[in-house]
Parts: sequence; structure tokens; C-alpha cells
Amino acid sequence: MEREQSCSAMGGGESIPNHHQTLILKSIFFLDGFGDVLLTSNSDGLFWESVDSPETDGSDCLGIKLAPEAPAEVKFSDVYGVEFDNFGVIRKSKLGIAPSCILCDEYEMYRFTVYSFQRSKSQPAQWVLTTFTFGHEDQQTCQMWVNQIDASLVLQDGRPKNLLVFVNPRSGKGIGSRTWEAVAPIFLRAKINTKVIVTERANHAFDVMATTSNKDLKMYDGIVAVGGDGFFNEILNGFLLSRHLAHYPPTPSDIIDCRQTEAGNSTDHASEFSAFHTWFRFGIIPAGSTDAIVMCSTGCRDPITSTLQIVLGKRVHLDIAQVVRWKKTPTSKFDPCVRYAASFAGYGFYGDVIAESEKLRWMGPRRYDYAGTRVFLRHSSYEAEVAYVDTKSEDTNANGKRVLCRSNCSICNTRPHLQHSHTGSSSLQDETRWLKSKGRFLSIGAAVISCRNEKAPDGLVADAHLSDGFLHLILIRDCHHALYLWHLTQLARKGGNPMDFKFVEHHKTTAFTFTSFGDQSVWNLDGELFEAHQLSAQVFRGLISLFASGPEV
Repeated sequence: MEREQSCSAMGGGESIPNHHQTLILKSIFFLDGFGDVLLTSNSDGLFWESVDSPETDGSDCLGIKLAPEAPAEVKFSDVYGVEFDNFGVIRKSKLGIAPSCILCDEYEMYRFTVYSFQRSKSQPAQWVLTTFTFGHEDQQTCQMWVNQIDASLVLQDGRPKNLLVFVNPRSGKGIGSRTWEAVAPIFLRAKINTKVIVTERANHAFDVMATTSNKDLKMYDGIVAVGGDGFFNEILNGFLLSRHLAHYPPTPSDIIDCRQTEAGNSTDHASEFSAFHTWFRFGIIPAGSTDAIVMCSTGCRDPITSTLQIVLGKRVHLDIAQVVRWKKTPTSKFDPCVRYAASFAGYGFYGDVIAESEKLRWMGPRRYDYAGTRVFLRHSSYEAEVAYVDTKSEDTNANGKRVLCRSNCSICNTRPHLQHSHTGSSSLQDETRWLKSKGRFLSIGAAVISCRNEKAPDGLVADAHLSDGFLHLILIRDCHHALYLWHLTQLARKGGNPMDFKFVEHHKTTAFTFTSFGDQSVWNLDGELFEAHQLSAQVFRGLISLFASGPEV
């Protein structure tokens, strides 16, 4: 199902041109809920101050102060829209519930509203919608200010104008469509044109992305997924599989010689993908069961916050893991199959939980708790061998403390993007030092990012980064039931130490290879099932960009 949402641009005070040709406006307005203010506009934003004297600033009704404190400025970088509201009521008090109070002054005048956000006081990572409505007796004055603010918003760098939106109506508890309906007005007010595709079947979004030509895709500034991690993975693979033509991951020569199995790497295709990388971005509006990517890239699981970071044109780079299955089963023919993952690839416990939960989709997100309990009680372990690249990384500060990934992260921002450590060339392949771990494992996980979620507040790896070029390989060896439960409870605790066990191995690497022996589990790639007897993976640093600002807490 497709539908398009289009926006068209709309459309006395004192104007003062400064030396940089920026028009400065000053006018006296009535700020709704506050009173008369002197409003000033310059290249940075809007600023205002009360014109009432301290003695008459506000009034009291039954001992209640009616002129509450209000912000005195709003930056254009935090404003996503402005609208002329025509003629209507504007109040000096926010106590609109008590209109009978004779001191709750109401006026009728022409108005315009500025749409912005404030950070939640209880959850700093969450952005809350806020509006500032200014009133004036002269319509032309209001319209002049609206035009001036509109012109200033157009000058804001990086904001999208056209977006392709995929909505998964079955995500999470089936809230995908409702979530989009709740945030769609924000895109309208931001004058962003959206083409909306509501998916009607599994892999619908994948097929659209795989068959859309680059010429058609360049009509958009980015793609937005309204759904969960698995839905984003579907879109990501539809985009990358036909466009990101790169070498397969490196492998130890005694397992498989990847130099004989390199994927195509056309210079033309590489150049075209690089051009996409410079401006194209992905956005995720959370409506899934876990939403780990959103939690890691914005700091909270909130559709409004994610939407605001999209319309304001925020950007962070994101590592992507390329996973190549060499064989599906021990008796299968050698047949490379490529997939990509943005958050996590897991085997054993992690794969078994997804496989079990697929039978229980009717339960909604609760199916993961039920499936997890059943898989935990089975306590299945699997024999496998994992080979990984030995790497050294500087992930501590001068005091020896690990650097957590935050907004404007020093680690993510200081290293070159669109790179990976291994290109499959013989020189690098020969220089690579491989380490191996073999035995029976309850789970094998490769975290691209920290994978924070509501059940694991610090994630699988608290100090993983969005874009540092590393995978965190987590190997959980077979152990007693009680010990494994202890490990899982540490994951569920904020500030826990899930790696502080003898049966847990944690290796920071750029690539690894996996081979199973005996009974097989299944791999979980961002919540999607992937069966493999033998596979390899590597990480591409900053391969894509997200409409996000990074976690602030």
C-alpha cells in the first residue's frame, strides 16, 4: 500500500540588516502563556525578553502565579516548523482550565506558532515536543515573521526534503501503523515530502529496495523504517546486497581460502555506493519488540525523539557486519550467501530463542520471554570452532577508563569512515594473525553495537561503539545452569558485570569465522533467522549513516 504526503512552503516589525547580510527582526509580541515580550530573530534563532516591569510581571489569582517561567530563546537548529495560525485566542496564563478567573486574561489576535522540542527532565535522552505561540494585532507582521523563520529553517544544513518511508503494521504488538499516524504530522510541519509504503507481506520492503533503481532512489534523502530491528535489517539488506559489492571476509587458510571466493568489486559500483554514503541516511522510528538500534543511537526508545532527530537532519555513522555463509549444512555444497547485520549476530541460545519465538508470533513481544524461558530450561550447548582476528584497540582514556559511546563520541568521530580492516588481498590475508577457540558453547555472539534494550539496560557490551570498526565476539562455554542464570541476571542489571565469568570469553576483533560440529543451532541476525554450518563475518566501519544524534546518557 502506498501513499504520498506532500508539503508546500507557506508564504509591524523592525528589520535591521547586519554586516553579514543576515536580517535581524525585532517586534513586540504577546507570548501565549507568558505575556508581552520583545522578540528578536537573528541567524541563530529566536530570543525574547519580557517588556513588563518586575513589579507587574505576571499576576496572581488566589495566590497562584499566572505568568510562569518560560524559556527565553529557541535555536533554529532545534526548530522543525513554523505556522501562521490566523486569528484566535491567546492567553496570558497557562491555566486555561480556570477561564472564570478574572485575572486569566484572554485576547484575540493574529498568531503564529514555532514548533521545537525540549529535553525531558526525567529522561534527558528523550525529546519532548514543545510550541511557542506569538500573537500580534497586525496580520502582516505575523506573516513577515513566519516568512523570515521559514527562510532561516531552509538554511539549516542536512535536513531531509524527501523521504521514502516503510511501515510494518505487524511490528511489535502490531503498532506500526498507529506509530506512523502519531508522528506523521511532524513531517508535515517540517515540510518534508514522504512516500509511504505499508508492507503487506514478509520481505515486501526487501523486494522494493532490491528492485528500486539508483536513479529512483536518488530522489530521496533517506529511508525511514517504522518497525523493529528485524524490519530495518530487511530494508538494509535490500539496499546493500545489490549496491555494496565488496570482498568476502578474510578466513584462516586452513579453513577456507577466501581469495578464491571474492565477491565482485566493480570500481563503478564502489564509486556509486560511496556517493550514496556522503548524503544518504536511514532513519528508524521504533515500533518493534526490542528496538536495540534505536536505543543505542538515540539513547531512548521513543518514536517522537527518533522522528525529531530525522526531521532535524541529525547524523551518526554506523558500523555494519557482513556475514557470509559458506555452507548451510555439513553436507551442503560450497555456496556463498551474503547477509548484513547492524546490531548483532548470535548462535546457540540467541538463535534458539528466535526460532522458538517464531512459532509464537500471536503472543506479541511476550513471546520472547516465554521462548527464552523454554530455551534456558533446555540448556542446549553446541560444538563449534571460532577463529578470530587478533587485534589491538585503544578504547580507554588517559585515566585507563573505558570510553562509552555518547553523542559526539571521540572514538567514533576521529577515525576514517567507510573502511574495513581486511579487503581480501593476499598481502593482508598473509599478515593477519588468527586465534582460535573450540569447544561446546551455550551461545556465540558478535555485537556490532552495545545492543542496549529494556531487558539489558547496558547492552551485551556496555562499551561497544556505533562506529569504531570492531565486533565484540562473546563466547559462552557450556557451564552449570545456575552459573548461566547468574550471567543472564548480570546482563539484566544496570552496571552489571556479565563478562566477569570464567566461562565467558570476550574478544574485540574485526573478523571471525565459525564452523559447527554435530547438532546445529541457527544464527540470529538482527532478529532474523539464518541457518549456517560454516560462515565468516567482518565489520565495515561507518558503512551507513543514521538520522540520529547518538546516545546522550
